[in-house]
This record gives sequence, C-alpha cells and structure tokens, in this order.
Amino acid sequence: MIQFSNNYLTGKCLISTPNMEDERFSQTLIYICSHSKEGAMGFVVNKKIKEFSFADLANQLPINTLRPIGPLALHQGGPLEKVRGFVLHTTDYIKPDTVVIDGQIAVSSSIDVITDIAFGNGPKDNLIALGYASWAPKQLESEIINNSWLVTTPTPELVFRTKDEDKWQRAMDSIGIDIDRLCCYTGHA
Repeated sequence: MIQFSNNYLTGKCLISTPNMEDERFSQTLIYICSHSKEGAMGFVVNKKIKEFSFADLANQLPINTLRPIGPLALHQGGPLEKVRGFVLHTTDYIKPDTVVIDGQIAVSSSIDVITDIAFGNGPKDNLIALGYASWAPKQLESEIINNSWLVTTPTPELVFRTKDEDKWQRAMDSIGIDIDRLCCYTGHA
C-alpha cells in the first residue's frame, strides 16, 4: 500500500511508466510543485517546445530586446494553460513571488525572472515551462496505484543539467528500474 505523508509528493518527480494511457505523458518526467488533499500541480521537465522560441516569447513580453538574447530552451510544462509561463530554478535566486519547493528547487512566475534569465542575472540553473499539469483530489494517488507513475526524489542535476532526452531514463535508473524488465500488467492483492 502506498503511503502519502502530510506534504504528499511535493518536491518529488513522477516518472511515466510504459503503460501510461495518456500519450501526452509518454516517457515524461514531471516535477511536482504542489500536492495536497486538494490535488496536485507540476511541470513536465523533459519535453522541449520546438515550434516557439525564447525570442518569440521575449517579443511578446515587455522585455527590452535591444540587446541580443542568447538561445534559451522552452519546455512543455503540461497540457493546461500553455500560454502561462513558469520558471523552475535553483534557490540561489529568490524574489517576492518565488515559492521554494524543497530547499533546492523553487518556482517563480514573474516577468522579472524571465528578464533576469535573458540577461544573465537569473538563477544559476533554470527551466522555463509553458503550461502545467494538474490533478484533481485523489486523482494522482489513483494513477500511481494503477501503475501509471513511479516516484523518485529528484536532484538539481537531474532536473536542470541532464539532457532532456536522457532525463526519463536517468530517473528510471535512479530508482533501480530496468525498463526492459518492467511488466506492463500488474495486479493488486
């Protein structure tokens, strides 16, 4: 039986299993920013947006783009509110709107963090996500019990510094799962 603590899965990562039924979450790694009896919210951290660039985003925001901005990756944070931006980042950068999740990782959503990142004054490590994933009360718990997700404790190395295409496998490796030996069919006693 899975036990959930008072802070539930806040600060953990979900690893989609091969029997994930929702194609949008196939081979995803999701960082959970908030999980309580009211539900959960998190960001996919291993899927880049290919059709929209940081320069496109900067042009839509009140960011002074007179100076050249280097290329920065945008991530598909999830299927909800895809035009809303969030920044997961290390805790070396704290502003009034910043929410510290677990002592190592925080989230901010102001225009200031985007501007600071664009001009090299932002957090040491960061991940810009457009959109988010969300679960209703007890929905995530049910999906875990039904073997759609595995849970791991992430590190800043995994979330920020591992190549996106390697994050899912590295997360599996971190909990000792050999995907080739994982059975898609399980029962409940």
